[in-house]
Amino acid sequence: MQTLLERLSGGGVLVSDGAMGSLLQSQGLPPGASPESWCLSQPDVVRGVAEAYFAAGSDVVLTNSFGGSPLKLARHGLAERARELNCAAAKLAREAAGSGKLVAGSVGPTGRILQDEGGDVTPAQLYEAFREQVEGLADGGVDAICVETMSSLAEALEAVRAAKEHTGLPVFCTFSFALGRRGFRTMMGVSPELAAREAAAAGADVIGTNCGNGIDNMTEIVRQMRAAAPERPILAQPNAGMPELVDGVTVYPETPEYMSSRVGELIAAGATIVGGCCGTTPRHIAAFVQEVRGR
Repeated sequence: MQTLLERLSGGGVLVSDGAMGSLLQSQGLPPGASPESWCLSQPDVVRGVAEAYFAAGSDVVLTNSFGGSPLKLARHGLAERARELNCAAAKLAREAAGSGKLVAGSVGPTGRILQDEGGDVTPAQLYEAFREQVEGLADGGVDAICVETMSSLAEALEAVRAAKEHTGLPVFCTFSFALGRRGFRTMMGVSPELAAREAAAAGADVIGTNCGNGIDNMTEIVRQMRAAAPERPILAQPNAGMPELVDGVTVYPETPEYMSSRVGELIAAGATIVGGCCGTTPRHIAAFVQEVRGR
């Protein structure tokens, strides 16, 4: 099987997956519970989500390990099981993957803030937490590490460094932006251009953006990242629009049909891997696949 980077160097566009947490919640994951814990307690459900995305046509699916760092798992009393949980997450996605399909290990923010940014953790503590997580994912057989949904550039770079130094795998690094008076910025004030340049300089093999925006805004973010780091493949995973509260239920308004009709613009802006984040489902991904294959 071609590696991820070999497939990207061929000039085609890959399709990733959609939301993980909302599908687990639809299967009974309680609000506030650790999704990662289900890799051990409800493995069939977690595997089933990956299977649904692969069946929809995803080329690469992320593991159920977004909050799998020991610093994040500590909130649920699971810090000591971080490596075990990440390894299990990787194995479940690998079991779901068929021939020619790829698995990326999801590494999200720790939920802690660096001392230099007003918080209480050091770079060394973040690095160690990410090291333990990525080693567990590598043990489970992932094809790449996906550092995702980052707001702090410093935290993101510690995660990239840990993955590069301890796995030997390709590394993604994506950020979440919001539109404000100064344009698109992360919660920590990082612009798409700065995020792209610094992540690429740190050795990220794929850069990009996920969450926080629907597909229209995401297209402009991708355009800015492409201009700043033209040599790097870009992953884009928009939400299905911005969430709305309808009769006490969170609803994402962008349909598979609408989002897939705009995928071409996302690719033209520079995206080389396209997928979805909050609110997207296997139906969205199937529509993306049809559009991408049609191109």
